[in-house]
This record gives sequence, C-alpha cells and structure tokens, in this order.
Amino acid sequence: MSPPSTISPVTGDTVPSWYIHASGPHFRDTSGRSILLRGINLSSSAKTPLGQPGEQLDGFWEHAKDGDMSFVGRVLDLENGQADIHLERLRSWGFNCLRYVVTWESIEHAGPGKYDQDYIDYTVKLLRKCKEHGFRVYIDPHQDNWSRFAGGSGAPYWTLLACGLDPENFTATNAAFIQCEWPSGAASFPDMIWATNYSRLACQTLFTLWAAGRDYAPKCVIDGVNIQDYLQEHYFGAMRALGSAIAEAGDLLDECVIGWDSLNEPNAGFLGVEDLASFGKETVLRVGPMPTPLQGLRLGMGSKVEVENYKFSSLGPKRDGSVVVDPQGKRAWLDSDAEKDGSPYGWTRGPDWELGTCIWGLHGVWDPETDELIVPDYFDWYRREDVAPPRKVNYGQDYWLAHWRRFATVVRSFHPEAIHFIQSPVFQVPPKIEGPEIMNRAAHSTHFYDGLTLVTKHWNWFNADALGILRGKYASIILGVKVGEAAIRRCMRDQLGMLRQDTFDALGQFPTMMGEIGIPFDLDKKKAYGDGDYSAHTRALDASINACDGTNVLNYSLWTYCPDNSHEWGDRWNGEDLSLWSADDAARMGAFRAQAPQFDLVGKIASTRQRANSKASSIQSSLYNNSRGSTPSSTSLSTPNGSTAKLNITPKLSIASLASTTLTVPSPASFATSLPSKDSASTSSLCDPFAPINLNDGSRALSAFCRPYPTKTVGTPIDINFDIRSSVFTLIVRVDAGDVDDLTLATEVFVPLVQYAAFPSRISQRVRDDVRQQREQFGEEPLEGQEKDDSGDPYGATLTVPDETGPEDPTALALVVKASVGRWEVEGQTLKWYYPRPATGSVTIKLEVSRLNGAIPTWMNEYGASALFHHPSFVLRITDSLYLSLQDLSPTLGKGLKLAREFLKAAPSEPGCLLA
Repeated sequence: MSPPSTISPVTGDTVPSWYIHASGPHFRDTSGRSILLRGINLSSSAKTPLGQPGEQLDGFWEHAKDGDMSFVGRVLDLENGQADIHLERLRSWGFNCLRYVVTWESIEHAGPGKYDQDYIDYTVKLLRKCKEHGFRVYIDPHQDNWSRFAGGSGAPYWTLLACGLDPENFTATNAAFIQCEWPSGAASFPDMIWATNYSRLACQTLFTLWAAGRDYAPKCVIDGVNIQDYLQEHYFGAMRALGSAIAEAGDLLDECVIGWDSLNEPNAGFLGVEDLASFGKETVLRVGPMPTPLQGLRLGMGSKVEVENYKFSSLGPKRDGSVVVDPQGKRAWLDSDAEKDGSPYGWTRGPDWELGTCIWGLHGVWDPETDELIVPDYFDWYRREDVAPPRKVNYGQDYWLAHWRRFATVVRSFHPEAIHFIQSPVFQVPPKIEGPEIMNRAAHSTHFYDGLTLVTKHWNWFNADALGILRGKYASIILGVKVGEAAIRRCMRDQLGMLRQDTFDALGQFPTMMGEIGIPFDLDKKKAYGDGDYSAHTRALDASINACDGTNVLNYSLWTYCPDNSHEWGDRWNGEDLSLWSADDAARMGAFRAQAPQFDLVGKIASTRQRANSKASSIQSSLYNNSRGSTPSSTSLSTPNGSTAKLNITPKLSIASLASTTLTVPSPASFATSLPSKDSASTSSLCDPFAPINLNDGSRALSAFCRPYPTKTVGTPIDINFDIRSSVFTLIVRVDAGDVDDLTLATEVFVPLVQYAAFPSRISQRVRDDVRQQREQFGEEPLEGQEKDDSGDPYGATLTVPDETGPEDPTALALVVKASVGRWEVEGQTLKWYYPRPATGSVTIKLEVSRLNGAIPTWMNEYGASALFHHPSFVLRITDSLYLSLQDLSPTLGKGLKLAREFLKAAPSEPGCLLA
C-alpha cells in the first residue's frame, strides 16, 4: 500500500498531523496506519428540549407554539462537572469516536431564520470538551418521523404548519402517534409503535413534500417557492449556522470534528407506493391500528374509518382484528381560516394552496368529498415533466441523492476538509454515488438493528436474515429464518458484509461506518432491572457487535449513551431504552458500597453466577511478553520507573513462542485516558469518580461493548475476532511493502481493563459482588500453592511491589500475548505491537491476546450458562457446587457428581483448554 498523500485532495494544502484520510476501504492517519473509529452516539437526549422529555404532555404544545424552549445541556451538562465524568467513562471503555446528535429544532425552534445562539455556543463548548478527552466527532443531523410533533424528533414545529398540517389533531386522526398524547397514558405507549408513523399520513406527506414537492405538489408554494425548496433551504441555513460557528471556533475542524453525517434515516414518504388503497412492501412494521394510505387520507379529513389492527409477534406482524377510528370531525389539516389574518410566522402561500383540505385532494389524487381514489399509483411514477418515457420512481436515485449533493455543497462551504458520512435510505440498495462533492473525503454511513430483538424485546433462539429477505435473496421467507445462536451470529455478520459491499458498489473503495447499531435493554418486561441478570442483553449485544468484526472490520458508533436514562422511562423518548449506561444502575451500585455489605445491589443474582466463581480460575496477575525467545520459569514485575521485583509464580502455560514473563503495572498517568490529578495521594479509589470501578458503575452488558480492537494498524486489518467467554482476541494483518516507513510506529490495540484486569474486583462492582457471594456461600480459599492477596480478591495474586504501585492497582493487566512476529509493549490500555515490513510483496501476520487463566468469571456467567463449559475450571466449579447442594437430596446423583468432580480436577488447566 502506498503511503497517503501529504497534500489535501480538497484544498491542495499540506495536511496537518491529525488529519484522517478517507480515500480507501479504511480510514488512515498521515503515517499510513489504518484507523478503526469505534464509538457511540452522543446522545439520544438531544432529541428533546430541556425539561420536556418525550413522555411529558404539560408544556408540549404550548412551548411548540411560543418557541420558548432550550436544548442547552441536553447532551451533557457543562455546568455541574458531570460532562468530564461521562466523557472519561466513554474514553475508558475504548471509544475513540462520537456521533454527535443535533436536531434542526434545537437550532431553529423559535421560527424561520431565528437561530438559537445559546445552543450554538453550547455546542462549540461541548465539542471542545470532547476534544480534550481525545474524541473524533462527526455531526449527525438527526430526525425520526420528521419531528417531535409527528411522533419523533428533528424538525421544528413551524415546519408542519408550513406544510399545511395541524399536528394537534394527529392523534385523533391516526396521522401520527405521539407518546405524551397516548390515550391510556405515556407509560403504556406500545413498543415500537412510534416507528409505524413512517406509514401514516403525517410522515408520508412531510417526507414527500421535503424530497419531491416540486414534482408531486406543485400547488404548494410558500413565499414564492415550492414547499420542497422552502423546507430544504431553511434546513441548510440552520446547519450552516451551526457549522460556521464550529469552523469559527478555530480549533475544532479536522482535529476534532472530522465530518458530517447526512440526514438521519431518510424516508421516501409516499414515493414508490404502488397502490394507495392497499399496504405495500414499504409497510413492513405494523403495530396497532394500521390504515392503508387511502384510509389515512380519509381519516385526515375527519372521516370515521374501520382499519385493520395488528400486534407484533416473534414471527412478525399478526392481524388482531379491526378497530374503528373516529376523529369526530377533527382534521389533520389546518383550518381554512387558520391564516386569514396572516401566518404568525410571516409567510405567504401561493393562490393555489387552499387551506382546510387535503393537499393530495388539491392535486387530484383522490376526491375528499366522495372518498373516491382517482390515481391509485400517483406516487409510483416519476413525475418530472422533462422525463420521457414515463418510468417508476426511484426515491434514492431520483430524490435522496439530489438532496445529498446540495447538502454536501453546504457542508464544504464551512468545512472544506469534511469527511462526508453519506447515509442512504435504510436497508435499500444505495444508488451510485459519485461526483465532485466527494473529493476522496467520504464514507458510507449505514445502520443495522436486530429487528426481532428490537421489536419483541426478547433475545430469541431464532432470528431472520432481514436484509436478505427485504432484498429478495430467498424464494420464501421461511428460508431466511436462522435457528440457534451460532447461526444467528453468522447471519448478522453476513448482513453487515452486505452493507459493506454496498459501500464498494455504490461509492467505491471508501470506509463503511455503522452509524447506529445496538439493542434494547428493557428486554423481557424489564426483568434485568429487578434481578440484575443482563446475560440475555450481553449475548444480544455481542452478536451485533461481533457482526462488525471478522473480515468486515467495520467502524461503528453504537446507539446510544443517554445521561438521563432511567428504568422507568428508558431514554426518555418513545419508550426506547438502548442506552449502554443508566443512572438508575449507577445509583444501585453506589448505594451498595454505601450500605451494609449484605445488601445486594444487583438484586437476586442468578444461581449460575453464585456458583461459578471458581477458585480454580483465580488469576495469576502476569503479562507474557514474547520478545526474546525462551520459555519462562519465573515472573518479574515491571514498575513505571523500570525497577523490578521477583514473584514466586511459576507459569503453567506451554507456549513455545513465549520468551519472558513480565507483569506491567501501569501508573494512572499512563492509562489510555489520563486520570485527573488527585487532591491527595491518599484519596480512596472508591471516592474518586474517575476510578475504574466508579466509571463502570451504571454500565449494562459492559463485557459485550467494552472489547479489544486495533485502533491503528500498520498494514491492513483483515480479520478481527473476540470471544467474551475465553477472553481471546485475535487480529490478522496484511502488511505490504511500503506500509508505514517509520519503524518506530506500532500497531496499537485497545486492551480493556474490563476484559483483562489483574484485579477484576477493582474495576467492577458486579465482579466485587460475585466475589462476596462466593465467600459468603462457599468460604472459598485460594488455590493450593497460591497465596491470597491482601485485598481479598480471589481473582488476583499476591504481588511484592514498591509502595508507589501496590498490589491493588486497578489499572494492572493480566495478559497472555502471542505474536507471530515482532515485539510488544503495553501502555495503559494500549498494546503496541512492533514488527518489520516486507521488502517486497506482502505478508500476513497474527496477534492473539487473552487473559491469564481465562476470562473474568463474572463476564462468562453474564454471557450465559452455556459459556461455563468453555473452561474446565468452571465445569469443576459447577459440579462442585451442585455436589454440595444436592448430595443430601439424591445420594446417587451426588455420587455421580463427585466422580465427575474428581475427573475434572485431573483435567488439563491451561487457559483455553476445552474438554472433548
């Protein structure tokens, strides 16, 4: 691979050291190393203004009309010191990238052209804070269902009025469902019903006018231009106001803010609907009362209509009878006299735009007086006058792409070097994307969710190849069903492989960014919030993130991190609950440490978690370094100042390629993200909000998302795999002649404390609780020949170390590293792997990292009972526990278990050794 150019493809200037190249399948730094951007969306909180969460009706319509609202502080509060803690937490989890969520409403909620300068200033300050913590950021202009006032988020209230709609009547007419107006209360708002709004009148109309108003609604003229141009120009103006402020800050562009996403999850509206009288292929999700498009038009004009009702089952939408919807004369359209004295927003409509009736009636699609459908396929044909012969419309090619090109030009006007994160219509085959707007600064941004888990709120034993089914891969839907967890994981990885191929087919050799991927945490009726068992969540989330690995090697930003998530209301928007962290979980952790040790913060612990914390899995805290070429017989401790202290630990591994055995105990200053200085050297880690154990408080399925990956690779990463159950991480790299001339630069791998801590109970309260459970129930003692460390952590080992580090250093790692070539070293949570480059051609090399004596037992147990059989020590622990609890109940069974226990005691105990 040739080294990247030192000259910008956009400006022709010499690129600075922090510049990221985006002109190949992987992002690259200026030295030529491949970069993986893996991060999180910050934040779902940005969808709603301060003091107005999605479930709250009080003030909802009042402030919509008067514009008296603020989004300042809705991502992170900069005034109370919590922003640093949240950002440090995310950085300690290994995230290096943020998809920063903004909405059009947050900028222009007061009215057309009235920008909220306080919010813009706040965004600049927060982005500077993100820069301080070392994040790369791309801006996400976010929307769902067009607007909060159509049941989602995004556009300001006044845009709906500009389109001739009356959002206060959407609930009555079923034009959209809004959580805070749900008749039986916001708490009973049905799961995922908000997403069906895309198939209802309000969103279908709004997105059609936004994308194609000139061709499909030519009578809709406002202030002398078609509604399409009116909406898009105001949107561009709002984003330009924000982008220009970020540029004028002087220290954010490219060094921190590397680019802009296009409009989140663009939707076709009515475009492509073949027959307005029936459900089409676009109506995939059906929950609750589901009018056909024609029935939606009739309801929008106040007619009483009987519509089909649906509930969503594990097998998809299921008909649940019919219901009669009676708007009682209310209409989804503005009254005819709504603007008789002029619009409060100052606009003037064209003479052909008659208020008080349906705009699609005005355009001859149907007759609102007789309910007759006149042109059932009106939206199925491309209606530009200069197109001949007539053809079917293609939303992506005909309208989405044109909008993106206009937006790309706007972005380049204030951010010349921006990487365009191009988000095409979800799950659709994207159109060919080419043109002068790209300029070798682009990535394809796509989304993926495990739809079955998302909608059913359950991790199932079967799943489906949703993408393959939607794209016609199977002759029958049943052929797309996948049974068993292994098949599900392979299927998800294959689906993401298809999305990666979309990038190459549509855009060319550019990176792929999974802009959103995640799972709901309120599975099984929020069971985990009562019993603390996140095992199903861990498996579900691991399956999704694992799909980004393998040969896909994808960048991603997980959805989501919500600072005000609660068990009661989730992410405070439409009942969604996808945040990796919850204040309620953190509060339970903190309360546990403040109260009596008998109090169990995570509730009732599953019996497998109580039984499987084996003394046989106690961790000898050591790092194996294969840089010299001889098998170790003793272990030495390396301290930050270079001194060493001998340990009386004899490794049981038999790895011929290993050379010396070294334990590195990094100081906090060398941690992957520097911890703030302490007021006193004696400050307890339990009182320090930046201590790992406190940063991890509140995390959910931590072992699934905090995982190793190569952040910077000399060469091209061609395969990545990580197994929570064994802690084994493998990286395969292709190194070409000429890759990264500077031999002092290494491949850098994030090796998280969460997975590889020498003292696990120092980094997780959940682990600490399991340790206590083990001692209280079984009176565990250390392994024979292994001393008990002073901290009482049975997963650690006694270390004789200088006073300045101590045996309880929470930043110590216990790694076993095997590299096919080269040498390695560790700094904080970063493993640096140095190796030579070939003189000609290319070579393939491999790195393997695991935790000494296996994965942390708590993570194995959290993954699920099936994971316990990956290591004989855990099989031993289960049989031992069962023997203790069942021997009095069944002598025969107890005797059999005792024999199994004795057999397993004699089994090999090397990490990763599996029983046949």
